[in-house]
Amino acid sequence: MYFVYSLLLAIGFVVLIPRFLLDAINNGKYVSGFGERLGNLPVFAASANPRIWIHCVSVGETQAARPLIKLLRQRYPSYRLLVSTTTLTGQKVAREAFRDEADGVFYFPFDWAWTIRRALKRINPTAVLIMETELWPRLLHECRKRRIPVSIVNGRISNNSFRRYLWIRRFITRILKDLTCALMQSEQDAERIRRLGMDRERTFITGNLKFDGHESVADALTLELRERFDFANPDRLIIAASTHDPEEELLIAAFRKVRATPDHANVRLLIAPRHPERFSEVATILARSGFSFTRRSQAPSAGDRRCDVVLLDSVGELRALYPLANLVFVGGSIAHSGGHNVLEPAAHGAAVITGAHTSNFSAIISALLDARAIIQLPDLSRDAISEELATTFSALLADKAARHALGERARALCASNRGATQRTIELLESILDAPQKSEATPSAFTGHAALFSK
Repeated sequence: MYFVYSLLLAIGFVVLIPRFLLDAINNGKYVSGFGERLGNLPVFAASANPRIWIHCVSVGETQAARPLIKLLRQRYPSYRLLVSTTTLTGQKVAREAFRDEADGVFYFPFDWAWTIRRALKRINPTAVLIMETELWPRLLHECRKRRIPVSIVNGRISNNSFRRYLWIRRFITRILKDLTCALMQSEQDAERIRRLGMDRERTFITGNLKFDGHESVADALTLELRERFDFANPDRLIIAASTHDPEEELLIAAFRKVRATPDHANVRLLIAPRHPERFSEVATILARSGFSFTRRSQAPSAGDRRCDVVLLDSVGELRALYPLANLVFVGGSIAHSGGHNVLEPAAHGAAVITGAHTSNFSAIISALLDARAIIQLPDLSRDAISEELATTFSALLADKAARHALGERARALCASNRGATQRTIELLESILDAPQKSEATPSAFTGHAALFSK
């Protein structure tokens, strides 16, 4: 089974080499850290201290890991915390976010036996924590052979992922036997992973770590951006976050209609594309729009404070802008991409709007909808959705009380759902505390000791 998996992985790698080369030439993807992806990890400072390997895929998982890593550092000050990511953007964010907490940040190795073995030899982890639900068969298998506990943390399984997993359920069930425990975000996520073969006694519900990571705090970067772009009035700024094609063009068309209203002629728009490789593409769209615009990456100029649109062509800075706007559209939700994290703007008390396609965050969207704390647009045609965006923006801009109430309900929901980080640490204690104890002690975690004897 593992041989077939490794063979398919190798074939896929060879087939995709032209795409890798094209992306490497165009935007530097995959070139950075290629040696690390082959398991040639940095030689971390040698010591006998236990090591926790935390894997985050990209930006979303990295941001979600912030409160967990902060609490791990407080709870286990002598441990070494090592963080891996898969994507270039995740790597950049992780290096900035964890520069004071992590002892090392590196790229996740390709999931072949020899690369994983090489990485495990370099890291020698006491435990591995995988954010959300990245099921890498060879990593889990090699960790089990070495009696290294592996836990899914903040786990979730979207509708699309669940359907795909069902096609290979037998293999997924085998993979899940190598997991020590699965700490899932919701009952729905827990039920899905149980249906895929995870033992019930090793499946737990902790809530969503993302509720813990987005306290409303204006930091130095927030103040810098407010001053540079003159974002002093949050009632005059619309943020379009994590956008995909064709959302930018739809948003610009809606923005044009909003600006045509005399009362909203001074409203401004900030667009933050989800993927860095699209920054230049979106700049071209803006250049054709007729609106004046500036790019975050350019040197500051007098026009920054007067332009109609700001293009946030940077990585990891979006969360610093949420305190500066009362109205936020979260992208990937008109485009069929499953949506992106709405909790960051919600925690800041912004009035949040999203499209109809939010399968990646269905439980969170449902909770916000039940609390009347978000506006979700219907699934409409391209022209109709642009009109709907304009109407929604205009209505919220015109009714400050309604906008404020929507944001406050979102803020209250986020506050009431905090605590997942503490619950996660408590459930992991029997795994993480073990290296500190000279003798074996009864485990508070049912099934942990029995896992490696099966």
